Amino acid sequence: MAALRLDAIFFDIDDTLFSTTVFADKARRAAVDAMIKAGLRVDRETCMRELEEVLAEFSSNYPQHFDKVISRLPREASEGRNPAILVAAGVCAYHETKWSELKVYDDVYEVLRWLATKPVVRGIISAGLTIKQAEKVIRLRINEFLTPNAIFFTDQIGINKPNPKLYRRVLDTLGLEPGRTMYVGDNTTHDVDPCKELGIIAVHNRRSGRHAAEPGRFQPDHVVANFYELRQVLVEHYGF
Repeated sequence: MAALRLDAIFFDIDDTLFSTTVFADKARRAAVDAMIKAGLRVDRETCMRELEEVLAEFSSNYPQHFDKVISRLPREASEGRNPAILVAAGVCAYHETKWSELKVYDDVYEVLRWLATKPVVRGIISAGLTIKQAEKVIRLRINEFLTPNAIFFTDQIGINKPNPKLYRRVLDTLGLEPGRTMYVGDNTTHDVDPCKELGIIAVHNRRSGRHAAEPGRFQPDHVVANFYELRQVLVEHYGF
């Protein structure tokens, strides 16, 4: 049987190209430790618990997590200290963790480099604030493997996951047919379901992340545990 033709393959970023869940936990713990070292009088567990509550209540994209944590702690925790210094200590530690820990899995880098030699559009469709997601593309060192006009962020487009209009906008912008376009993501309800509604080939990446085992309304076309398995799918089913 002839292999199916694929014109484009798009990727989610978080918990698909790298483990956002593991990275975020490392960065937040480093930030809390730095704030305590700078003079915040609280134990690590209490501070982490408050930070997790702030994240749940205000979302991960809220720009003042550490300020909120300090305001929620008892006054004596920061008494006699300039709270701006405590917050700055946390921010610096968080960003230092970004510089040292933010990297794609080895197999992701290898397969993206391999894909860059193929005549296929290679893109990103990622949910989140534009500057944060764009920074990840650069820090993860994957920009060189991507098609320049095939990088899309929900904040920039004005349509968020799981609205199928997001994926339809990408198809229309690049003149792609859904049946010859593939999307790889970790979240069944946000990545697989809307793609299947449009007829896009959906690959569920079950490697990591809190959404990896959640059931969706649709069955993905393929399920992979890493990018080596994705490469095998591309070779066996799409003639790569």
